[in-house]
Amino acid sequence: MADTIHWADVIAEDVLNKSGKHLVATGITPSGHIHIGNMREVVTADAAYRALIDRGADARFIYIADNFDPLRKVYPFLPESYAEHVGKPISEVPCPCGECANYAEHFLRPFLEALGRLGISPEVYRADEMYRAGMYTDAIKTALAKRDEIAKILEEVSGKTVAEEWSPFNPRCSQCGKITTTKVTGFDMEAETVDYVCACGHSGTVPMAGGGKLTWRVDWPARWAVLGVTVEPFGKDHASRGGSYDTGKRIVREIYGHEPPFPIVYEWIMLGKQGAMSSSTGVVVSITDMLEVVPPEVLRYLIIRTKPEKHIQFDPGQPLLTIVDEYERLREKFRDNDPNLGDFEKRIYELSRATGICHPEIPFKQMVTIFQVARGNLEQILQIVKRSGFSTEDEKCIRELVDNVSKWLELYAPPFAKFSVKEKVPVQVATLSGLQKAFLGAFADLIESKGKISGEEYHMLVYSAKEEGSELNRLVAEKLNAPSPQVDPKDLFKAIYTSILGQSSGPKAGWFLSSFEEDFLINRFREASTYSPEKRA
Repeated sequence: MADTIHWADVIAEDVLNKSGKHLVATGITPSGHIHIGNMREVVTADAAYRALIDRGADARFIYIADNFDPLRKVYPFLPESYAEHVGKPISEVPCPCGECANYAEHFLRPFLEALGRLGISPEVYRADEMYRAGMYTDAIKTALAKRDEIAKILEEVSGKTVAEEWSPFNPRCSQCGKITTTKVTGFDMEAETVDYVCACGHSGTVPMAGGGKLTWRVDWPARWAVLGVTVEPFGKDHASRGGSYDTGKRIVREIYGHEPPFPIVYEWIMLGKQGAMSSSTGVVVSITDMLEVVPPEVLRYLIIRTKPEKHIQFDPGQPLLTIVDEYERLREKFRDNDPNLGDFEKRIYELSRATGICHPEIPFKQMVTIFQVARGNLEQILQIVKRSGFSTEDEKCIRELVDNVSKWLELYAPPFAKFSVKEKVPVQVATLSGLQKAFLGAFADLIESKGKISGEEYHMLVYSAKEEGSELNRLVAEKLNAPSPQVDPKDLFKAIYTSILGQSSGPKAGWFLSSFEEDFLINRFREASTYSPEKRA
């Protein structure tokens, strides 16, 4: 049975069974390039938040940058010199490019910019600032006081033995700066301090506010309680049996007296044949890189159309055009108030759109053709856009689409999607038959007599050549000085592409032909209709 209610609305209905204010939260550690796999979490959260707002809920949406987490290892994209920083909070590690405040900001800044381009505007929290501001201090006190109870929960749920020296709080060594090599030796609740020893040989005392952080399995439920989180999406790894959500549920209830958030478990986005995306393994296409190739609304659609629990196969090559086509057909139905557009499809479209982002009316594939016909010249592109019947008022959006297409052609387009208009009649025209050349001459005459022709009309005109008694069929017969010819439109399209591109196939013929000035087509087809290698020589 087909879905009738979008998954975001199903979540909103379930969440609203609980009264009160709602907080949708999402958090990602900016330890590497934040990729479109991570984007699934944020778009999913945004969709749930919008569904709540649409139902009149009192809701907020926040993003937490887990920049107080330690650098786990020297990732493949880092120089070996970063080995000395392993174990330090990434907010304290130097920026790889030297232009940002720290390592975390190097990856966080482009991610937040990308969110803006996707029309997503959460309140942004940074974990290091939250800890330093004392937001976690009471949670830290509670965790330290109830260390044994937490350890018991971890052992019962995860099935793993907790080390005798384990502590829910990881102090940051004031000597080496690391939070992964310290052990708690004592704490003072009144002074709000923690004593520690470090593997580097140093020992000391740090404040609970900013002097370290809770270990992940305690930090997460503490955050739910501190902020009042009621909805949160997270990857299937956290949702596994005995995983961090299972332990978090018990910790937040039994230790912090708060209910866990409504879970939205999502599957991975798979990158072509390379598998699940991961910043640490380098199997990644960053959101920033992808926004250079695909319109923001299409990236949103990629996530919105699929239930979170189903994985998404993503390939930025030819398969990307299929996704774009799907979205553009949906957009056209919506704009035309198509009676066949159901409520479910309509909701997918509504959630794929967002304020503040461009919604170009020119199809992506058509711009691929226009861009190559104009050889990337913006002025010519705008002229072709206008000639093709589209408005050029919103030049900013057209420029964005042009930039997307340019990058896609450069980085991901398969060879068959690329072409170049030949400045002169290509030598390949010599391979055309007498019928094909007669067609080109007749087609040139017909274009000249009709003047302005739309893309759809071009397409239909070519097909009309096979109909006995049609104007084009009659003109071809005259050129051949013979009775009405038997015509296969495939051969005619081949003649068109060969005379302009020097190859037997090309983009959708209607879009392709309508991208050219009529004079160019008339002159090129006439030259091709009388072409011979000897004459060219």
